[in-house]
Amino acid sequence: MSAAGKDPLGRIILDYNKDKTDRFITVESDICDDDFIDASYLFRSYDEMPKIEQIALEHCSGDILDIGAGAGVHTKHLQDKGFKVKAIDLSPGAVEYMQSQDLDAEVEDFFSVTEQYDTLLMMMNGIGIAGSLKNLERTLLQAKKMMRENGQLLFDSTDIKYLYMDDDGGMWIDLNTEYYGNFNFKMHYEDQSTDWFEWLYIDFDKLQESANKLNLKVEKLYEEEHQFLARITLN
Repeated sequence: MSAAGKDPLGRIILDYNKDKTDRFITVESDICDDDFIDASYLFRSYDEMPKIEQIALEHCSGDILDIGAGAGVHTKHLQDKGFKVKAIDLSPGAVEYMQSQDLDAEVEDFFSVTEQYDTLLMMMNGIGIAGSLKNLERTLLQAKKMMRENGQLLFDSTDIKYLYMDDDGGMWIDLNTEYYGNFNFKMHYEDQSTDWFEWLYIDFDKLQESANKLNLKVEKLYEEEHQFLARITLN
């Protein structure tokens, strides 16, 4: 498949923007059943956002980098509030849409960013870009380099341990895997499909362990069921 056929996120954003007809991305996993992302959800307003996202946005300050911004709903909200915000995403279609909405957006890999910011924002389990537990410290180290002196990294994640629990509270995990939060995903929309990619769901204790090794401070700002909002700052 050509590179042009590997941008389901960008294609669905551009298609939905044209006619507002709902459609969805299929998210295939190597561990659990397929999941679906409705196009309309990618265009949600602040009032339609889950509480965990609203709280994250209220904690943003200074110059902000929205990482993995998608259709830019968080970027737009913050820009409307008067913040200077830059958005990055690996999806050319998503960036094309954001630019059409007068948002400062670029196709850029998080690991290649050299500028520093007051707030790094990663919503919808954006810390998942680490891919796996073994790569979490590298990801946090990159974020540390990108934070100004009083900067912060805000992100949500989910402890997906519950997926492996049986009715008696026992936990069934493949002992040959590094960590139960390491996932592989593939996304599909019409003729667009990504390659398989690694994505991490981290539990708070493991997160704290990795952050402490890098002399970073971790706070849990909010928790709901298995999901939490974390803030990481320089010690």
